[in-house]
Amino acid sequence: MRKLLLGIVGILGIVGLLGCETRPENPTVVNEQPKIYPDYIGVTIPAEIAPLNFNVVADGIDVVDVVVKGSKGGELHMQGDYADFDIDDWHELTAQNKGGELTFTISLEQEGQWKQYQDFKVYVSPYALDEWGLTYRRIAPGYEVFSKLGLYQRDLSTFDEFAIIENTQVPGMCVNCHSAHQTDPKKFVFHVRGDHGATMFQIDGKREWLKASNEQLGGSMVYPYWHPSGKYCAFSTNQTRQGFHVVRDERIEVFDLSSDVFVYDPNSHQILTDSLLSTKDWSENTPTFSPDGRWLYYMTCRQQDYPAHFKDEQYNLCRIAFDPDKGTFGQQVDTIFNAVEKGKSLTWPRPSYDGRYILFTLMDYGYFSIWHNESDQWLLDLQTGEARELKEINSARADSYHNWSDNSHWIVFTSRRDDGLYSRLYLAATDGKGHFSKPFMLPQRNPRQYYSASVYSFNTPDFTKTRVDFDARTAGLEIMSDERVKTGQDESAANTQ
Repeated sequence: MRKLLLGIVGILGIVGLLGCETRPENPTVVNEQPKIYPDYIGVTIPAEIAPLNFNVVADGIDVVDVVVKGSKGGELHMQGDYADFDIDDWHELTAQNKGGELTFTISLEQEGQWKQYQDFKVYVSPYALDEWGLTYRRIAPGYEVFSKLGLYQRDLSTFDEFAIIENTQVPGMCVNCHSAHQTDPKKFVFHVRGDHGATMFQIDGKREWLKASNEQLGGSMVYPYWHPSGKYCAFSTNQTRQGFHVVRDERIEVFDLSSDVFVYDPNSHQILTDSLLSTKDWSENTPTFSPDGRWLYYMTCRQQDYPAHFKDEQYNLCRIAFDPDKGTFGQQVDTIFNAVEKGKSLTWPRPSYDGRYILFTLMDYGYFSIWHNESDQWLLDLQTGEARELKEINSARADSYHNWSDNSHWIVFTSRRDDGLYSRLYLAATDGKGHFSKPFMLPQRNPRQYYSASVYSFNTPDFTKTRVDFDARTAGLEIMSDERVKTGQDESAANTQ
């Protein structure tokens, strides 16, 4: 009797397994590709990315059947309410097909009848994504007040998200821009606004909180960017204001009454300034270092009478030499992209880590591109001096904040192309010759459910080599303590002419 029961159980198990592998019989083949959310048709992905789970957009779906075949071998098959792939099986398939392609065959059962769509392909890049994940801020769109927000990190090979720090830990706290040293979070910085404001530096596990506003600068330390050596961190200091539109499709404009650029030495707590970077009639903003550490890039515009002439606020891309050994600046400023001549404004310059390109956003005016539907991504070739619009990744809605992976073969950026309201995260591959693949939305386990239920926008994303090691509970207590490190100004480093 025991052997008989075991035999029956075994047979049922085999039948169950066979049932899971049952394919649609005699489906009606239609001459169109499926509509899926997110749109992953024709994208290029890294082998390390989480499964491209998706929902099929159609009415009256009983079952979704998906077969994925690799050009270099391997196959996945699943059935369910939506395409939900096993993480380990997915990575086995993508690793096997690195440099190849995946062919997706989708069939739907509707009212007992099967329909099969035309196949589509997803390409697996030969270039690795040598990053553990992403860091970003999530915030509900708002203006004068804000609700829950924080800095988060996401494992790109899975769907796991972890909070770095949230504003619920300190009443009234707003967590601002953050930056890691060339995607390495061993050196990590972010700014806190509010009654207990501060600029946080965490270097090799040691944490310091700087005074939120420096008397010599007259403002806070915002928009950070690390020097490639890790010895310095560049900032701008801004007196930011916002105004509201009364016209359709425009909500808010953010502008600076003044802004300057400087470099901070975390070892000596000294601020390195220069008269060329702190001018009365010009606003200097969003500094970045070149990968060799010898140039400081930043954007600048002529100061306007705000808010009356906010549309005249247009930024160009400039650079000044920087000597990392002496901590001194060059004697002249060069304009390397003149956006004003085009009737445009440039923002968020980000050099590729291989030193070949600068990725930036171009818009009609201002620099807060997240609120400008016309904002698009552009690429400046530093070898040829030529710049072009990246039509292959741009959309009709705001495409803005972006950063490079350490190997310069991947970018992450924000876009409102999904629904026009919330900024989502998108990734795209580049071949190293200035060409980009079709962007794909950051994968989620159940995309339609996740994004329809989310009331948060993503912004200031960046790649991270490893998970950020940050003790948020202790950090919250440190913020509340108001114990702050004072910074000083190194007058000897400043040019006087």
